[in-house]
Amino acid sequence: MNSADHNALAPIAEEVLGKLQEVSTAAHSWLKDPNGPSVDTLVPSSVSEAAMRNLGQVNQQNRAAYQRLSKEPVVSRVVAEDEKGGLHTRFFCRADQGMAGFGVISYLTKWGRLASMPVGDEYLTPDGQAWIVVSKTGLRPEKVNGQWDAYSVIQREDLPSVTIDSLRALLKAEQPTHSASKILAEIRAKEAKNATIEEGIRRSVITRMGLRDQPILDKFQDEVFRLPLSHQVVLLGPPGTGKTTTLIRRLGQKLDIQYLDEDEQRVVQEVALAQGLSHERSWLMFTPTELLKQYLKEAFNRELVPASDQNLRTWDDHRRELCRQTFSILRTPTGGGTFVQKAGLSSLLDTTIKNQVEWFTDFDVWQGQSYLQELTTAAQVLQQSNIRQADELGKLLSLVLGEHQSWPATLSQLAEELPRVQSFVAQFREDIGKRLEAGLIAQLQTNRNFVAEFAAFLETLQQTETDEAEEVDVDDEEDVQAPKVGVQAATNEYYQALRVLARGAATKRAANKANRSGKIIEWLGARVLHQSDLIDIGNKLILLSAARRFVTPARGYISGVSKRYRAFRRERQGAGTWYQSGTFDQRDVNPLELDVILLATLKAGNQLIDRRSIQRAIDSLQWAPLKSVMSCHRHQILVDEATDFSPLQLACMNALAHPRTRSVFACGDFNQRLTTWGVRSPEALSWSLPGVEVYEIAVAYRQSRQLNDLAKDIIRAVNGSVPNVSLPTEVNNEVVSPVLLENSSATQIVQWLADRIVDIERIVVQQLPSIAVFVNSEDEVAPIAKALEALLSEHNIPVMACREGQAVGQESSVRVFDIKHIKGLEFEAVFFLGVDRLAELQPELFDKYIYVGTTRAAAYLGLACERGLPALLDPVRHHFTAYWDTTK
Repeated sequence: MNSADHNALAPIAEEVLGKLQEVSTAAHSWLKDPNGPSVDTLVPSSVSEAAMRNLGQVNQQNRAAYQRLSKEPVVSRVVAEDEKGGLHTRFFCRADQGMAGFGVISYLTKWGRLASMPVGDEYLTPDGQAWIVVSKTGLRPEKVNGQWDAYSVIQREDLPSVTIDSLRALLKAEQPTHSASKILAEIRAKEAKNATIEEGIRRSVITRMGLRDQPILDKFQDEVFRLPLSHQVVLLGPPGTGKTTTLIRRLGQKLDIQYLDEDEQRVVQEVALAQGLSHERSWLMFTPTELLKQYLKEAFNRELVPASDQNLRTWDDHRRELCRQTFSILRTPTGGGTFVQKAGLSSLLDTTIKNQVEWFTDFDVWQGQSYLQELTTAAQVLQQSNIRQADELGKLLSLVLGEHQSWPATLSQLAEELPRVQSFVAQFREDIGKRLEAGLIAQLQTNRNFVAEFAAFLETLQQTETDEAEEVDVDDEEDVQAPKVGVQAATNEYYQALRVLARGAATKRAANKANRSGKIIEWLGARVLHQSDLIDIGNKLILLSAARRFVTPARGYISGVSKRYRAFRRERQGAGTWYQSGTFDQRDVNPLELDVILLATLKAGNQLIDRRSIQRAIDSLQWAPLKSVMSCHRHQILVDEATDFSPLQLACMNALAHPRTRSVFACGDFNQRLTTWGVRSPEALSWSLPGVEVYEIAVAYRQSRQLNDLAKDIIRAVNGSVPNVSLPTEVNNEVVSPVLLENSSATQIVQWLADRIVDIERIVVQQLPSIAVFVNSEDEVAPIAKALEALLSEHNIPVMACREGQAVGQESSVRVFDIKHIKGLEFEAVFFLGVDRLAELQPELFDKYIYVGTTRAAAYLGLACERGLPALLDPVRHHFTAYWDTTK
């Protein structure tokens, strides 16, 4: 770089440093003496409570913005030329508001897109002017000894880009010296200046765990993150392309209502009011592992986006919560629920896992037909009665069911008949209740201690399992929270026993003596109603049960999914379809089975909620069951590492998006799928997320040229889809080739590993970068870490065993992980130990683990084998060398 080019940088440095100081000072001043009204300065009675809350929220947002501006005033400077040749300089900050008086704009605004445009590109301003970007300066400001400085990358038209370590050092080197006695100082200043400025864009070295910080997105990422709230988007791309960063930045912008358009603002405010959940809290982001969740939380904190455990979730946790607490699919100690989740349950055929869409479709069609048959049978029971009122009601209901085309239409028609159904049910319930009460009074007249003796007997009984027939009886009764002990509990149990006896008498079916009801009936003996009364009550109970199915048929449609699934599984298992033929407890379910049940439940509820007439009557008894589905909805749903989730899991997540926002944003890479059940194709992705817009990102910022070439050839070797990926222009992406060790003992491998880590520190010079070691199991983590630390202790390099993926400790530590925790992380250096054994342990996912593992490394990669390199990797052997030359 010639002297003229050097000198042209000084004015930029002076302007940037001046702006940093100016904005920081102004922000500090505001924090000491905030402008505008505050909650404390208003008379409480002068404004509404809602206005007070809004003002308090605005004040909080202002304070957060100015605190950020005081610590990080600006992150980008852009100079653009208008159509008349006039130059315009704009500074951009990451805070959600800038300082217009100082020419500082928030990157989140529409103007922020200017900061993402490459030099030479045209930018259309919000007021319609065409500007050409002529210069860009990316900044990482920091305060050193009380003075602002910045690491900068300056890009200009017709001139090479430059990286400047320190703007302040650049200016110091520019200061002239005229005294002959200061010749030595001049020479040193020139040398310092050359060291400060480097042609091209320097690769940044990863020195800590976590996601890479990228203050300004590139042009493509920026376009995606600014898409309207209501879009369903999947961002695909190879590792290191900034997918997760784009996702986080999008969420940060969309949570701030000022950056939504007027229609979006109106919708989210109406929905927030109806749900009682503010827009800022109404979002969910799903991640496949707990470790990745923690790194994402750190990244959210950096963007000043509050991310609680209620927002940032693993699917396992959220599914369990929905199935236990919201939909009563899983059993709980307090009763209710149908199934017990067993993570290791081998209930599914291998072909089922690979054909999940077909499996779900089979069940969903079957369960819909099954419920239609349930209702049809109930209507026929009423229609066949010799009681005129029941017969007329049954004919009316049968007519509606006979015209069934869709559940929203059918259930809406049934809702119109609710008054007649309720009248019938109330009449029969009252009559039966009086007769059951009369039976208890008769026993008390004979024995005043009957209830107390019965209660004492009940306490000797354990809570035994209820058979399916008895479940139907219980479900048909009133939905009340009955007491578990005491006189009232004994009374309820007596009435229930009489109901079971009455049904049995009417249907000529004896009670099961092995279950709870059977034991109670056996104890009661003759202390029940006469047989003729039991038969009459039993027949009325059957009619009552049939009619009650039409009081809230939406509840049966939604809440009955899990019980219908159990029947479906039994039928298909008998036919050898979808399920293993071996015996397993019918109460147990594999987690993937829960996805089927949950998706069918959410789909059923959403179909009804989407109907406007149902929405208008949502507070009525008929549609009350839909409230549980509506409580699950959130304004925004986001998914990281989407290809690790199954098509059914992604469909469940999509179903959680509020029907008025329909905001879903997912990112992933098919080549990085690390689960056997994960989505495998664009077609499956489209099934899970109907109407989704797919964007493919192609610039990889993480890897060196050598490791990027290796990653592409690994994909070719395993017949995968080779990504059309390029490296950023003007960046020095040349580092070193990866290293390979073969035919070595465990001791030799650890020694080799220690030597390579020392090599890295010698190459990098300034500090030890972020280094990860991957082993094949959790049992290997601690022993390898201990052995490695013994060898590195003389170099004062700490080693940490990251058990279960936990990664607390010093940033400078070398970390040892079980390979299952590799997803989503990035390091400057990665070492794989026991690659040949991994091929034997994980034959189905070996290619994925190798690809994902190698792409965790930005610059340095090492593979170690106890024997030879697995045959699958022979085509990429030429990429490796035996060692690194640390003398260069």
